[in-house]
Amino acid sequence: MTTNGHEPRYDRRAASRVLAVLARPGLLAGVTTPAGGRIEYTCAPLRPEPGSHLTLSQRLYLERFMRPCRADQVTSATHRIAWTDSDGIPNTGHFHSGGLGPIVPIAMRETVLTLWHALNADTALAHRISDLTERERDVLEGTTTDHEPLDIFRVGIEACGRALAQHALLARWTPYRTPVEFALGMRDSGIYSAVATRWFWELQASSYRRGMIAVTLTTQPDGTVRYSAESVATLRAMKDMTIEDAHRVMRRATHTEGLSVGEAIAKYHDELDLISRQYALLPPGTRPACLAAMPHQLDGAHYSLLPLVVDRFTEVFTALADRLTVAEVPVETASDSAELAAEEQIFYVPDMTCKHCVRTITGVLESMDIGVHDIDLISKRVRAEFRSPRNRQRAFDALRDSGYNPSTARPATAEPVSATETAV
Repeated sequence: MTTNGHEPRYDRRAASRVLAVLARPGLLAGVTTPAGGRIEYTCAPLRPEPGSHLTLSQRLYLERFMRPCRADQVTSATHRIAWTDSDGIPNTGHFHSGGLGPIVPIAMRETVLTLWHALNADTALAHRISDLTERERDVLEGTTTDHEPLDIFRVGIEACGRALAQHALLARWTPYRTPVEFALGMRDSGIYSAVATRWFWELQASSYRRGMIAVTLTTQPDGTVRYSAESVATLRAMKDMTIEDAHRVMRRATHTEGLSVGEAIAKYHDELDLISRQYALLPPGTRPACLAAMPHQLDGAHYSLLPLVVDRFTEVFTALADRLTVAEVPVETASDSAELAAEEQIFYVPDMTCKHCVRTITGVLESMDIGVHDIDLISKRVRAEFRSPRNRQRAFDALRDSGYNPSTARPATAEPVSATETAV
């Protein structure tokens, strides 16, 4: 695929500089924090397998995608929550009963929305984006999964939020006792930089959706926290294995099968989607670097995008955490004998973003003997053959265990932001 007749060019440093130049004049400056409000949520305990602290979904993901990480190196959430955010979008999150509670994932989501709205309202940023050259757009298209700068910034903000909520599962092992203390501690400890440089994208996104984290935090004499040496070594081993998997796919496709890079990516989209297309394109022996964490010299000064996003995110989150009121409400239940109307056989999955998601959702439902009549990727709409309200609820639980957020409510936004890998 080309942009404006030009061939996309894979260049991580060049792509990073394009984003840095766009952000440098004042990305997210002057963000207005909402007054807060009340958000209701439902809560359900996670059900680990017998004799384990992990659920079936967590164990299967660990065994398939987290080699050589061990189960004892993983911390699991104890509860899953569901709520509708202030934009009317259904959400699912996790928390640990011994930690900071459901306020963290809920306030995190509201922070993400606040910063997204600020991006949308930034007319100066929109003008800078419109002035990008064909060469700069070619670099973004060839290097990042989300090619539009606004989408890249939005998903980067969302990744920052995921990191905060996921590490909150470990809050009881830190000196931080409130959501505000924890957010400030995460920032001051440099944990966001550790996530950007040591994790690989699919591990962070997928393990977050399953309510699990594979690191240990150790407290330093100055009150900050760091990853343990074992965590650093394990994250590196998982990342190296992911890179090698990606390179093996590309070697087979380009050397054995004689495909071009573009043809290889198209043919092996599912494999490379899971293990990161960007790693498949890395030159052998090259260590990947997060585009947001790369330093640049701009206007004679040292500049990096990641600290700017982290600072803005922390400012808004710490304000919102004290302004929001969250309240648990009971989960509606229904009898197995109740019949579902035709419209009740329809539901939506806001985070269904690609054909791989379609196949995964179909597989989960069919494994429960639930017929799938139609899945529309554009509208995020699924029509299935549920036998009862309880059967539908069990299916929704299984989909959540697989990392998706089904809802009977139509998403408020027609085109949800992609959760696939981007530069930030």
